[in-house]
Amino acid sequence: MNNDVAAWDWVSFNPEEWADELLRVLKPQGNLFVFTSYNQIGRWHACLDHRFDTTNFMIWHKTNPAPKVFKAGFLNSCEMIFTCWNKGHTWNFISQAEMHNFFESPICMRPERLSNPHHPAQKPLALLRKIITIASNENDIILDPFMGVGSIGVAALQLGRRYIGVEIDAKYYEAARNRMEHEL
Repeated sequence: MNNDVAAWDWVSFNPEEWADELLRVLKPQGNLFVFTSYNQIGRWHACLDHRFDTTNFMIWHKTNPAPKVFKAGFLNSCEMIFTCWNKGHTWNFISQAEMHNFFESPICMRPERLSNPHHPAQKPLALLRKIITIASNENDIILDPFMGVGSIGVAALQLGRRYIGVEIDAKYYEAARNRMEHEL
């Protein structure tokens, strides 16, 4: 959830309204990852920290962020990912080097980035595969309640995971369905 990248940024979003449902569907060994903006991370922390054994955050550093033509502030080169888990969660780290909460990769570019429909928050598959590999095992179910054009679904299928995605926008849903059918 970023500021002013699409119409959804003008809709009031309250993490507190999602907490109970997220916990209802999350398996005991599951992990929760929320791509969020700096102005929402405190709200996610306030409504979920007391419900999990551990909460933390990760930073995705975008090596090629969108430019600011008028140079009126910093580039939006970092995105926060709020994370939660309980004891007994799935965690697939091999070395200390993999345990950094800092990922660096470019934003999604062509040919991976879809142009029709264009989704302003499409995530790169390399980043999503890294998160899915760390936090799940083969045949686990990955749930994405805001699937957009299905990048998490594509990454999940590539890694042998099962996937459930929810999308309200018909054009994004169709793009996601086509991408996942192609992946299968």
